[in-house]
Amino acid sequence: MPSSARPRCHVLAVTGASGMPYALRLAQVMGSDSLRELHVIVSQAARLVLETETKNGLALLTRYATAVWDEKDIGAPPASGSWRHNGMVVCPCSMASLGAIAHGLASNLIHRAADVSLKEKRPLILVPRETPFSRIHVQNMLTVMDAGATIIPPCPGFYARPQTIADLVDQVVGRILDHLGIDHGLTSPWTGV
Repeated sequence: MPSSARPRCHVLAVTGASGMPYALRLAQVMGSDSLRELHVIVSQAARLVLETETKNGLALLTRYATAVWDEKDIGAPPASGSWRHNGMVVCPCSMASLGAIAHGLASNLIHRAADVSLKEKRPLILVPRETPFSRIHVQNMLTVMDAGATIIPPCPGFYARPQTIADLVDQVVGRILDHLGIDHGLTSPWTGV
């Protein structure tokens, strides 16, 4: 396919931290556009957390994907810099994955794809879901930020007066999409007081 006709392509990696509603909503919004490819990588730990936090989570997560890759499939397209995409999100991002990405430990497809995103200067967004942060967590976040990643902790604001948990999820997902340059109608921009 000529590069001008190629659909926009994004990678969503899901690791074993709490926060699966964010990943499910991201997959739904990113994967529902027929002009976008969504490649999803799911860790083994993420599968366990999906079972704990959601009903039919894995099926819902993969429903919107163009392709689904196992974290052990180190030969999958996202492992190569020659495979172009428009950005990668790790959501939720476990502290183990954050540490591996911060230190270039490309031991699985998620860590390798993130490493490739950094070296190829493609957008990489990490959504760490842990509290409180230890000094090691903060140092790892600073390391990946210095390498070019964006950190978006799922910290919703209340100025939009959310009424439901879905409103809170949409606010965080909207911020992630904003940083990928993806238009959405999940939230309204701040217009002042």
